[in-house]
Amino acid sequence: MQDQRTPIGRREACRHTGSVQKVFIVEDSPPVLDRLISLLGTLPNARIVGHAGGAEEAARAILAARPDLVVLDLRLAQGTGFDVLIELHGKAAGIDVYVLSSFSYEPYRRQAERLGALAFFDKSTDMERLRDAVAKRGAQAPA
Repeated sequence: MQDQRTPIGRREACRHTGSVQKVFIVEDSPPVLDRLISLLGTLPNARIVGHAGGAEEAARAILAARPDLVVLDLRLAQGTGFDVLIELHGKAAGIDVYVLSSFSYEPYRRQAERLGALAFFDKSTDMERLRDAVAKRGAQAPA
């Protein structure tokens, strides 16, 4: 069966061969934000270009920064990651979104995918998988 989702970004291979991908983090927990910055900041092909803790702030900052990839938490201090996905839909061509959440229940995963997220990671078990996915994404050559 063919994939019927409408992604926010592109599904083809990364366009960053030989360059650094710009990553924006949406996370309202300072310790988790610090961990993500440390984790992703060690990747030679990724550069953190911004972060936000609330949905409105995140959507505005993402559209202004035009990152290649957004790492998005679902539960935020103000609003939700779903609000961010809805706001970006149709306005953020070329920006891929990876959801990272403690709320990894299947309905949340399906809703995130319906709204355009390309991948979903559980904060409690998938931090290294997220890091590996970001590294792999940045290392891929265009199709």
